Amino acid sequence: MGIELLTIVLLCSILIFFALGAPVGLALGGIAMLIGYFTWGEGIFNVIPTTVESTFFSFILLAIPLYIYMGQLLTHSGIGDAMFKASQMVIGKLRGSLAISVVFICSMIGAMVGIIGAGIMSSGSIALKPMLAAGYDKRLAMGTIMAGGALGILIPPSIPMIMFAASTQNSVGRMFLGAMTPALITILLIVAYIIISCKINPERAPLLSETEVGLPKLTTKEKIKVLTDGTLSIGLIFVVLGSIMSGIATPTESGALGVAGAVLLAIFFKRFKLEMFRLVGFQTAALVSVAMWIIFGASVFSNFHLLMGIQGMIAGFTQGLDLPPIMIIIMFQIIMLLLGFIIDEFIIVLMCAPLFTPIAVALGYDPIWFGVLMIINILIAVQTPPYGFALFYLKGIAPPEVGMGEIYKSVTPFILVNLTVLVLCMVFPDIILWLPNKVMG
Repeated sequence: MGIELLTIVLLCSILIFFALGAPVGLALGGIAMLIGYFTWGEGIFNVIPTTVESTFFSFILLAIPLYIYMGQLLTHSGIGDAMFKASQMVIGKLRGSLAISVVFICSMIGAMVGIIGAGIMSSGSIALKPMLAAGYDKRLAMGTIMAGGALGILIPPSIPMIMFAASTQNSVGRMFLGAMTPALITILLIVAYIIISCKINPERAPLLSETEVGLPKLTTKEKIKVLTDGTLSIGLIFVVLGSIMSGIATPTESGALGVAGAVLLAIFFKRFKLEMFRLVGFQTAALVSVAMWIIFGASVFSNFHLLMGIQGMIAGFTQGLDLPPIMIIIMFQIIMLLLGFIIDEFIIVLMCAPLFTPIAVALGYDPIWFGVLMIINILIAVQTPPYGFALFYLKGIAPPEVGMGEIYKSVTPFILVNLTVLVLCMVFPDIILWLPNKVMG
């Protein structure tokens, strides 16, 4: 069987198994082994132990359970709520201030959780109710939560970035640094949209008093406590990032530092309970188990496809098109965008990074630049109607009367913001590369 026909058979099989509701990791790994057995023979099963060794014994991937654990500790201890209140107090009574604070805090929560679905669900559980109670437009409230919660994968520490670095043998620290400027630009553009939108249509965001936004009249001492709690919570994220960027700790070591910091903050805020600690442990174990099975299945699938020569086929195909290098990059972006309609961020990274990154490098592009483009692309794909899977997470936290049509309309402006950032980063690569080159050489 030729590699072209094999690729078609693999992709069609995946779509069929996904439509049948098969577990993602099992479907990917099982399809690869079944088709591999009939095309290659028993030798294909040697892929399994080599994949186990490279996946489950990877020091970089050890960071994933640590960051998930840190995020679960912070959200279940109520520290995310402290961040929300502090942000609202700092921003004040600007029209749309509640939505702006939601963008900042949901972004931080999304970054702590590290997974789009968990980021949106965690952010929504904290932010949606006070926004709707304050009289905010439903579309603005839901779109803001989607934009902030999903943005977590572009703000370090990001699990998809760790996966990209591990699967392409690139620096996690450089990936984190490269994503920071695009993330900052995205946040600023979202905030600008909120301010301008509320200026044009004031009914979308009523001008609220402190009491109406859920912050009662506080004494000076109470305000200082709210600001201290919020600052310490946000500070933990910067400590984790700073330890990586300064070279003090590896991403895995900084994950352990984050877990210790989250426990200490929970104790400091008097929110640490043994029952919460037990619940966080079980939920982290469940999330990590799901994530690692997906990583394993996708890695088996990717390794089999690579062994069968898919990389050579793609390289030959792109050369045969005789297109300028940037058009090849755009073609890769479109492929990943379409994949985002049917599969989640983990699988897109694990399937596409080993295939597309070497070709991008061969075309003369920096792998960190391409990796950050991939993360921004995924961010857009999973939110794009009608099938972006993150839309269904948002539906899960939305009021019952809100239909999918309203959800599509709520996320559209924010998708356009993300698309603008993607185009800017493609046209001006230094937006991504300046900071890692400056800090790490």
